[in-house]
Amino acid sequence: MARFHDEKKLLGSLKLIGRCTVSCIFVFLTQFSLSLVPRFFSATPCLLQLALSALLLLVVLGFNRCCRRLLGLYSSASAFVFFNILFIWSFYVFVVRKDISRLMDDLFNGEVVMMIIGLISIQSRDPGLVTHETPSSDKLFESSSFGVDTLDENSLSLRRIRYCKSCKAYIRGFDHHCPAFGNCIGQNNYALFMVLLVGFLTTEASYLVCSAQFVRKSWNFGRNGLETNLVGNLVISTMLFSILQVLWQGVFLMWHVYCICFNVRTDEWINWRKYPEFQVVYSEPGESIARLMFRNPYDKGILQNVKDFLALRG
Repeated sequence: MARFHDEKKLLGSLKLIGRCTVSCIFVFLTQFSLSLVPRFFSATPCLLQLALSALLLLVVLGFNRCCRRLLGLYSSASAFVFFNILFIWSFYVFVVRKDISRLMDDLFNGEVVMMIIGLISIQSRDPGLVTHETPSSDKLFESSSFGVDTLDENSLSLRRIRYCKSCKAYIRGFDHHCPAFGNCIGQNNYALFMVLLVGFLTTEASYLVCSAQFVRKSWNFGRNGLETNLVGNLVISTMLFSILQVLWQGVFLMWHVYCICFNVRTDEWINWRKYPEFQVVYSEPGESIARLMFRNPYDKGILQNVKDFLALRG
């Protein structure tokens, strides 16, 4: 039996190493593919280069899915995020850093280190897992429908429990399963998730400032071949990549700020028809057909909603 468990553990480790290796390969493929945009479209406006970069990212993503389906090569989204951070950081240290002020250099390096620590923390932290050993969990599952707690409307710890199909577990305050962070986002790590989103935005914005300084100083010192060599192309392409990340994560952050202000979770907003407490039957006077509409019973006003969020364990 012990040998069987050892073999199973070894197989799991090899599988994880394989996924991380595939993710690392796709990071290099993504970054060097993006460098083709400034290489062949250097004379085009920045907005067009940004659109081409976004299109190229979609192509690489589609290629990744084809490899998974046809060749069985599975990657890890969280490893992809981690290796992208390492790629950008390594490129900064060996290329961009030499033209950056000491203050900006310390700031960017500190942000990257904190972001890596945050990624490790959110992957290892319990998001709010509900087990059968949890007090009142048996009563909870017996009295709930669709994974929704009905025991105590005023208890933060015994309500809004949802089932995650990816983790195959019940999570308190379930918002969504985040492949990029390799964990569910629930009651216990939602605050950390928001901090990480802000951290990603500030770090990528800092890299944009640093790379812009590098480009400006390169032009001032007469390095005219910036856009005709691999290093120069990578400077521009990583800037475009960071701009896309800032735009996407900025929208994502605004969405979650909205969710906090109105005390609703992403899963509840998207799948509200699954949860009876978010449904209300409405019909206009004289109408024979009733309509099912969304309502949020947990919304206590923006100020109290924010207080409830801050009261959660980070």
